[in-house]
Amino acid sequence: MANGTGILSAGTVSAATPEVARRTWPRWLALGVAMIAVAVVAVVWDAGARLLLGGVGLFLAARGTVLLRGARAGVVPGEVAGRARSLGTVAVVAGAAALVVAVTSASLAAAVLLVGVPLLLLGTSLGLLGRGGAARRGGQALLVWSVLVTALLVVTGVLQGADRAADVATVVAALVLAVLGVPLLIGAANLRTVAAAPAPAPVGSGCGGCACGAGGCGA
Repeated sequence: MANGTGILSAGTVSAATPEVARRTWPRWLALGVAMIAVAVVAVVWDAGARLLLGGVGLFLAARGTVLLRGARAGVVPGEVAGRARSLGTVAVVAGAAALVVAVTSASLAAAVLLVGVPLLLLGTSLGLLGRGGAARRGGQALLVWSVLVTALLVVTGVLQGADRAADVATVVAALVLAVLGVPLLIGAANLRTVAAAPAPAPVGSGCGGCACGAGGCGA
């Protein structure tokens, strides 16, 4: 995401040039603050499920549009342009559907979160398990948490009803959104440091390369 289309990671932050960092860190900061703000409001507001679903839908629609434009304009490399178009189309459709549900029905938005939150957590954890190293260990921890959350939602639904279970799912979704916003804030701070770094001096600026091969400028 260091160039607006990449993936948030320590590698992309450290590899970012000052020019890219200056362009990117305000976006990461704004997105991270917005995610945490939406999560906090969703917990204390009665229409929290609609806010969360609408916010996620808006992000997906915007992100999908960026991917589609990048693929059409040739910004995305040719070998991944087809994949970008597919992902962009899915994101736009899913985002638009989420926005429609969030605007039209509070109960349906809560139901979508009730079903979608455990599925998303389980799917993400299984995806991480297919990788190696720290990602696999993170997937194992997330899988345990996903099972616990799913069990909590099922027990709450059986004992207290679907509405109460939907409220719990909304809180869990808000917590996940806030947690995802924290790395963006950290990345924005790191990118701001990269952006403030002085530009490297041009090679050979001290002597212009004059007679260096013959013993230096004194020669």
